[in-house]
Amino acid sequence: MTDPVSPNSDPSDSPSPENTNTPAEAATPTNDATTATNGAADSATDAVAEAARRSSLARGLSSTAVLGAGELSQTPIHYGAPLREQRVLEEKNGLVDLAHLRVLRLSGPDRLTWLNSITTQKIDQLAPGVSTETLVLDPNGRIEGWLKIVDDGEALWAVSELNTDATLDFLRKMVFMMRVEIEDLSDEYQCFGAVTSLPETLPVTQLWADPWPHIGSGSASYAQIDLGQSVVGTDHPGLETPFVIGIVKRSDLQGLSARDFEMAGFDAWEALRIAAWRPGKNEIDHKALVGELDLLRTSVHLAKGCYRGQEAVARVHNLGQPPRRLVFVHLDGSGHIAPEPGTEVLAEVRGSERGAGTLTSVTAHWELGPIGLAVVKRNLSPDAALSFEISDGERVVGAQETIVVPVREHERTLPERNKDVDARNQKR
Repeated sequence: MTDPVSPNSDPSDSPSPENTNTPAEAATPTNDATTATNGAADSATDAVAEAARRSSLARGLSSTAVLGAGELSQTPIHYGAPLREQRVLEEKNGLVDLAHLRVLRLSGPDRLTWLNSITTQKIDQLAPGVSTETLVLDPNGRIEGWLKIVDDGEALWAVSELNTDATLDFLRKMVFMMRVEIEDLSDEYQCFGAVTSLPETLPVTQLWADPWPHIGSGSASYAQIDLGQSVVGTDHPGLETPFVIGIVKRSDLQGLSARDFEMAGFDAWEALRIAAWRPGKNEIDHKALVGELDLLRTSVHLAKGCYRGQEAVARVHNLGQPPRRLVFVHLDGSGHIAPEPGTEVLAEVRGSERGAGTLTSVTAHWELGPIGLAVVKRNLSPDAALSFEISDGERVVGAQETIVVPVREHERTLPERNKDVDARNQKR
């Protein structure tokens, strides 16, 4: 395996010309499949692209950075060598530019108790410097917002990439008479990601250390690998990649360039996330429940006070089963073509092939090959072979690896009858 390519590599190691777009060129997606076919779709795409925030980390005109599309239109997807960038991120202190993430700050003496009362995590006594995450749910327990949070003793910092505007609107409506101020500082700060630690030369204002895959106090695992345990299973793949996100003031990036760091693209970040069984934005649709994605382990406290959606979470946890479950998918890479995220999962059910879920994330991993995450129906057999149609009847097959168990046993202790006051059946 050769060393990863970084922006300060020798020009002779650069990829072929078609992959060496300048930032101005790469900002316009070149994949025809991403181009909308009607005016309404074009307008929506343009609006998302305009809202995308450009990184404040300078890149030279010779940079090999290739940018994404839509909300990622200002985010480097890769620097010409996506697979090797995964290795530099995992093993060589690589840095990922996460310019698309939103940065929020909540200040005021009531910030912790107030946010504790309306979201899923117990944070009323969150100690400074301790990282966690919390969810905004609808009344039926479906996920609407997702905040990665850390308090510095004076303010609570939050990183968001899911329905941020709607989340901000909900939070502001819920302030009432509480002493809380909410700021969107995305134009003043931006995020960078790494594994284990960020480069010392990056001027980090606040650091968020991902709690995944550890099982928090008052939380529970829905994963087969450590079901019923109070601590994460030693074989959980998430232990191999402790993600961190640094919040950096944009003005502090003046004089710094991507050439000063070992850069990896967002594709590398996503590949390691998928390999770690870490659910992300792609896994959340309008029906997503916390139990389906094994998100209770890091983002929900089951014994805290009420919050919107709490009854639905408790009902599923204590009495029911999530209707869907997250699985890890090993894809056949022999055809060198992978299905796109959003592709329907097909499997044999009761003697005929049926739709069984959705492939939510897919990537080519530098060690594991083509892999993905999928959300499938709970009753799909864990041994069922999967297939994915890519075009004109052509298919890619896949094998599933269980993350969330199909059935959880419930531990319920019924109160004993007080025979002094309840004489029923005592004569039998």
